[in-house]
Amino acid sequence: MITKPDKATIEIPFSACRITAMKNAIRKLAFVISLGFSATFCFAYYALHFKWRTCYNELGRCFDSDTGAVYLEQSGIAWLFLAAVASSIAAYQLWRLTR
Repeated sequence: MITKPDKATIEIPFSACRITAMKNAIRKLAFVISLGFSATFCFAYYALHFKWRTCYNELGRCFDSDTGAVYLEQSGIAWLFLAAVASSIAAYQLWRLTR
């Protein structure tokens, strides 16, 4: 004899509309976070490398006598790479949202 389960034990699955809405919300959050990281890394590239691009010597160092800081030429590549990765993630998320 087959019995029907009572209403308390029946699980109602998410509808496809809810799943799509949740995915879009996660994509929007990922877009905003990656855009924030991109802006931060772009600012770091500008402040720590681009402003001092004419100051570097043959060893790849620049000494700022006002603040006493030494800027390294190699740091620019790292900041630019991080900015490019974060920007490409933001562009991908935006593309997926508008598709």
